[in-house]
Amino acid sequence: MLLAAFVASFLLASTSFLLSAPPITAENFKPAALEYQKLNNVKAYLKNINKPPIKIIQSPDGDLIDCVLSHLQPAFDHHKLKGQLPLDPPERPRGYNSSADSVAESFQLWRQTGESCPEGTVPIRRTTEQDILRASSVQRFGRKPLKSIRRDSTGSGHEHAVVFVNGEQYYGAKANINVWAPHVSDQYEFSLSQIWVISGSFNNDLNTIEAGWQVSPELYGDNYPRFFTYWTTDAYQATGCYNLLCSGFVQTNNKIAIGAAISPRSYYNGRQFDVGLMIWKDPRHGNWWLEIGQGLLVGYWPAFLFSHLGSHASMIQFGGEIVNTRSTGFHTSTQMGSGHFAEEGYGKASYFRNLQIIDWDNSLLPVSNLHLLADHPNCYDIRQGKNKLWGNYFYYGGPGRNVHCP
Repeated sequence: MLLAAFVASFLLASTSFLLSAPPITAENFKPAALEYQKLNNVKAYLKNINKPPIKIIQSPDGDLIDCVLSHLQPAFDHHKLKGQLPLDPPERPRGYNSSADSVAESFQLWRQTGESCPEGTVPIRRTTEQDILRASSVQRFGRKPLKSIRRDSTGSGHEHAVVFVNGEQYYGAKANINVWAPHVSDQYEFSLSQIWVISGSFNNDLNTIEAGWQVSPELYGDNYPRFFTYWTTDAYQATGCYNLLCSGFVQTNNKIAIGAAISPRSYYNGRQFDVGLMIWKDPRHGNWWLEIGQGLLVGYWPAFLFSHLGSHASMIQFGGEIVNTRSTGFHTSTQMGSGHFAEEGYGKASYFRNLQIIDWDNSLLPVSNLHLLADHPNCYDIRQGKNKLWGNYFYYGGPGRNVHCP
């Protein structure tokens, strides 16, 4: 009797719950299905981009550095590179002197563990699920935000303090870049300092090769300055990516991890640290090579990736860039460079020194006919100079929002 009463009350309760529960409809099923699909896309991307390592190194900043066999790196997923091996080092430009850029191989945090990747492998920062979920979409992960490509960047959200040369045919560029850790005030903003090698019009056919350091909370999940590379052949729309996050750049070095944190860095009124960067076109094979520090070849962008840059660059640009989302309704307080204006000078403002270009004859030459551009000078500015020790140089940057930059 008691059992019958219990069963009856249970059935009554179950019926009332079913009647009160929301029906399963297309409206409330769709979000869950989309989330499930997104997670599946994330897992598929991770499986494709994270290659099987033969050794794993834990960096002090939390990164995992995978030592991946050179011929298994993401570049060789490209149909034009499948089955190939990285190329041998190219001839350096005439006038090149590596001793001028004496930076230790251990200028990245992960190398300070004393661990290293074996010969025949390349160190790759492992991409995590959290990295991808911070992006606006799986498709846009590893790419710069879409922007209107204009020299003054008015209204695009991207602001610059740069110098540039144009009007000639350029085959590379070289400079020493001062490294800082600027404050970035919004997850979807970044602050970077880099060299741009540019060709094509500032429309959908823009080709660029870029390298330098950046602070990008969205891409890396923290505020460390990190060594990075970038490329695009269609004005940042569908081609190219940061670092090794797509098939493109071929890494040849087992000592540098692209995307890994840089240490040491510069401090206000304290020690200054800069790193030499050179990008140049190999006269023999036509590929664009990247070198950092004291003769450390990082790797190359194959010539076939590009249309206009397949032959030469038409513009070289050096300097800083930030993204201003105005998420608070005001100009961002994201800093560029050191976060201080150019007029403060050495030890306080960020700098580039020894600016050089590489000409048709594979010769390093001092830049001439430099143009300056600070599109929001009350927020970030720039001043150039020249002397025997630093050659052509400039100071640049600023704090972003201030009384003159509301």
